[in-house]
Amino acid sequence: MAREIITLACTECKRRNYTTTKNKQKHPERLELRKYCKWCRKHTIHREVK
Repeated sequence: MAREIITLACTECKRRNYTTTKNKQKHPERLELRKYCKWCRKHTIHREVK
């Protein structure tokens, strides 16, 4: 299966807030998105974690 479920964690508070899917064959690098963190109460960078 090409698409895999990944988890996104806030870089400031380290909480795992979001899950999404990505094609690891086309994009092997770690995903980085700017999303809202409800614990920090602001938009922060969320990175893909294991």
